[in-house]
Amino acid sequence: MRFPSKVTSYKDSIIAKLPVVLELLEQEDMTPQYLYAKVKKNKIPDIKEFLDVLDCLYALKKIELKEEVLHYVG
Repeated sequence: MRFPSKVTSYKDSIIAKLPVVLELLEQEDMTPQYLYAKVKKNKIPDIKEFLDVLDCLYALKKIELKEEVLHYVG
Protein backbone atom coordinates (compact mmCIF):
# COMPACT_ATOMS: atom_id res chain seq x y z
CA MET A 1 0.00 0.00 0.00
CA ARG A 2 1.51 3.31 -1.05
CA PHE A 3 0.93 6.26 1.22
CA PRO A 4 2.25 9.77 0.57
CA SER A 5 5.88 10.17 1.61
CA LYS A 6 9.12 11.70 0.44
CA VAL A 7 9.35 9.01 -2.22
CA THR A 8 5.66 8.69 -3.17
CA SER A 9 3.78 11.83 -4.16
CA TYR A 10 0.20 12.36 -3.03
CA LYS A 11 -1.00 11.95 -6.62
CA ASP A 12 0.54 8.47 -6.83
CA SER A 13 -0.65 7.35 -3.40
CA ILE A 14 -3.67 5.24 -2.47
CA ILE A 15 -5.25 8.16 -0.62
CA ALA A 16 -5.60 10.15 -3.85
CA LYS A 17 -7.58 7.30 -5.40
CA LEU A 18 -10.16 6.96 -2.62
CA PRO A 19 -12.45 9.74 -3.94
CA VAL A 20 -12.47 8.19 -7.42
CA VAL A 21 -14.09 5.02 -6.12
CA LEU A 22 -16.36 6.82 -3.66
CA GLU A 23 -17.78 9.10 -6.35
CA LEU A 24 -18.76 6.13 -8.49
CA LEU A 25 -20.32 4.24 -5.58
CA GLU A 26 -22.29 7.32 -4.51
CA GLN A 27 -24.03 7.25 -7.86
CA GLU A 28 -24.91 3.54 -7.86
CA ASP A 29 -24.08 0.24 -6.17
CA MET A 30 -21.74 -1.98 -8.18
CA THR A 31 -20.06 -5.34 -8.09
CA PRO A 32 -16.29 -5.18 -7.58
CA GLN A 33 -15.76 -6.48 -11.12
CA TYR A 34 -17.92 -3.78 -12.69
CA LEU A 35 -16.33 -1.06 -10.55
CA TYR A 36 -12.84 -2.16 -11.56
CA ALA A 37 -13.86 -2.16 -15.20
CA LYS A 38 -14.91 1.49 -14.84
CA VAL A 39 -11.70 2.69 -13.13
CA LYS A 40 -8.99 0.55 -14.74
CA LYS A 41 -8.72 2.47 -18.00
CA ASN A 42 -7.42 5.78 -16.64
CA LYS A 43 -7.56 6.07 -12.90
CA ILE A 44 -6.51 2.78 -11.25
CA PRO A 45 -4.93 0.47 -13.84
CA ASP A 46 -3.37 -1.93 -11.32
CA ILE A 47 -5.59 -4.54 -9.64
CA LYS A 48 -3.42 -4.48 -6.49
CA GLU A 49 -3.97 -0.75 -6.08
CA PHE A 50 -7.69 -1.22 -6.66
CA LEU A 51 -7.84 -3.84 -3.90
CA ASP A 52 -5.82 -1.57 -1.60
CA VAL A 53 -8.34 1.22 -2.21
CA LEU A 54 -11.25 -1.09 -1.40
CA ASP A 55 -9.44 -2.30 1.74
CA CYS A 56 -8.91 1.28 2.94
CA LEU A 57 -12.50 2.31 2.25
CA TYR A 58 -13.82 -0.79 4.03
CA ALA A 59 -11.55 -0.17 7.04
CA LEU A 60 -12.79 3.43 7.18
CA LYS A 61 -16.38 2.12 7.01
CA LYS A 62 -17.14 4.10 3.87
CA ILE A 63 -18.19 1.04 1.85
CA GLU A 64 -19.66 -2.34 2.63
CA LEU A 65 -20.14 -5.54 0.69
CA LYS A 66 -23.60 -7.09 0.74
CA GLU A 67 -24.58 -9.98 -1.48
CA GLU A 68 -21.54 -9.47 -3.74
CA VAL A 69 -22.39 -5.78 -4.34
CA LEU A 70 -20.47 -2.79 -3.01
CA HIS A 71 -22.57 -0.14 -1.25
CA TYR A 72 -21.56 3.40 -0.31
CA VAL A 73 -22.09 4.08 3.39
CA GLY A 74 -22.63 7.80 3.96
